[in-house]
Amino acid sequence: MKGKIGTGIGEMGWKTNVRSRKMKIWIIRGTTMVLLWTCLVQLTALGDTWGPRVLKGWPSSSIVQDVKFLTPHPARVLPPKRVYLNNGYLMVSCNGGLNQMRSAICDMVAIARFLNVTLIVPELDKTSFWADPSEFEDIFDVDHFITSLRDEVRILKQLPPRLKTRVNLGIVHTMPPISWSDISYYHNQILPLIKKYKVVHLNRTDARLANNDQPLELQKLRCRVNFNALKFTPQIEYLGRRVVQLLRQRGSFLVLHLRYEMDMLAFSGCTQGCNLDEVEELTRMRYAYPWWKEKIINSELKRKDGLCPLTPEETALTLRALDIDRDIQIYVAAGEIYGGQRRMAGLAASFPKLVRKETLLGADELRFFQNHSSQMAALDYLVSLESDIFIPTYDGNMAKVVEGHRRYLGFKKTISLNRKLLVELIDKYTSGSLGWDEFSNAVKDAHSTRMGAPQKRVVIPDRPKEEDYFYANPEECLQPLETQPASIDYV
Repeated sequence: MKGKIGTGIGEMGWKTNVRSRKMKIWIIRGTTMVLLWTCLVQLTALGDTWGPRVLKGWPSSSIVQDVKFLTPHPARVLPPKRVYLNNGYLMVSCNGGLNQMRSAICDMVAIARFLNVTLIVPELDKTSFWADPSEFEDIFDVDHFITSLRDEVRILKQLPPRLKTRVNLGIVHTMPPISWSDISYYHNQILPLIKKYKVVHLNRTDARLANNDQPLELQKLRCRVNFNALKFTPQIEYLGRRVVQLLRQRGSFLVLHLRYEMDMLAFSGCTQGCNLDEVEELTRMRYAYPWWKEKIINSELKRKDGLCPLTPEETALTLRALDIDRDIQIYVAAGEIYGGQRRMAGLAASFPKLVRKETLLGADELRFFQNHSSQMAALDYLVSLESDIFIPTYDGNMAKVVEGHRRYLGFKKTISLNRKLLVELIDKYTSGSLGWDEFSNAVKDAHSTRMGAPQKRVVIPDRPKEEDYFYANPEECLQPLETQPASIDYV
């Protein structure tokens, strides 16, 4: 009896030990799973902060060494959501380069707000000349974009599943809106289509909203999107601040938006200073892109009308005539200059402190931006905003949008070149019919009131392409200042 009892007790002890060991194993497994889950959550949070690239090898060492630039921000208080009866969904595919798409996004947000529809995060252009594969979230802080505007309009990253399935099957109403349209056009023509089809896809967005005679609330919303909601990703913001800091360590700097790149010359037909082989190359390129409508172009006539970007040689003469300090740093905000060093030699001789992002940053810092022209343009945009002087050699989209943003930041000095007058004066000077002093004085006099000071936007009824662009001078959103000619201080 005692033996049986002893045996029973021994078996019970053995079973207890087994259960205890199993329990320990389960506790260890559970603890491990909790730790792994915690690490995953932390990595996800890091991915949200630094974007998708941090998990693709973003150089953490370079982030750490300059972490002082990443100043902590206090917790942001989100605006309350605007509650409204949703009339449907608006999808948009932007076209063009970064700054054309930027202004288009502002327009589309304003349109969605005034139609009481839900906007799907815009799709960026991947098929134009630049062939940049970047998604919206690769360039802009998409979560900030959505949350900062939630008191105005509902924005989603993608359509609800049922509607998304329909769109993926090609069941969607797609159309280009009419250029330079009033908001009434969208109310009367686009909104009924959205209510009918639930989803409408606008496949072109460039200059689709009028510059003038729009409701004040709409104009201010365009500004709010541009100046507050469209923040670049932390990676881009970080490198932009780094470039500015490197420049500031060496003194004042001027940003020169030298729009003398192959695509611009081919598109515009401007071949001043090009040799015969280059002219043929640019012509072939122009004919290779069917959506570039103008094919036969008289380069000389176009130049005399002020419709061509200044050449590097013309730019050097202009900067000298304006008495720009020879020793100032000039940051060239541009892609590859057509003709390379041969065309840049005169500018470099006149202003030896020419720099670019590629000369200021290491190859390792820029490697994630290579072959992503819009991300590179975003870096140039940030540096342009911070410069002491901004001078574009052509009034393209970047020149206009940066000019307007600098006005918003306190009418920072932006010299808008009068190219038609400049080429006339340059030709007279180079032909010997005008001396240097006469040439320089004429250039300075012509630009004394073109420094980015407060002024009214020029309105030309029925000719929107010829009037002032809203984003170059968003006067409805600017702090009123006394309108005076800007003092000429060339640093």
